[in-house]
Amino acid sequence: MAAAGDVTSARDRKRGAQKMAAAKVKQDMPPPGGYGPIDYKRNLPRRGLSGYSMLAVGVGTLLVGYWGITRWNRERRRLYVEELEARLGLMPLLLAEQDRRVLQMLRENLEEEAIIMKDVPGWKVGESTFNTTRWVPPLNCELYNLRPSRERSRASFGFMFYT
Repeated sequence: MAAAGDVTSARDRKRGAQKMAAAKVKQDMPPPGGYGPIDYKRNLPRRGLSGYSMLAVGVGTLLVGYWGITRWNRERRRLYVEELEARLGLMPLLLAEQDRRVLQMLRENLEEEAIIMKDVPGWKVGESTFNTTRWVPPLNCELYNLRPSRERSRASFGFMFYT
């Protein structure tokens, strides 16, 4: 015995077949002469310079850079020589200033020594402690011994301030 659902489905199938026979089906076909060729290769436009021209631009840039560096190094060397010549020209003046300052401090120290040691019998002011007649440049501690400690430390260590 057939089920009710089977009867309905058979009926529906019959109706569908009748509809298909009644409607004309148009099949999709290629146009007359066929389709055109399919582009499957990469078709990228040329962008920028070629490899050889980029290499030439890079080498040219390097050469211009090396030329500029060479020019600047020559200029720096010329400026350095000029600075050395200026220092050599000023050296006698700076040494004379330093000698003048040292002699003035020695004279002030001798005056101070004469005041301090005036009551000591047999003391000769300015007598050399060395057994030579040759000039011996005084040390900082000898020059700044009678000066304030701040001035002595500034002469010995410069203007270095540590926190």
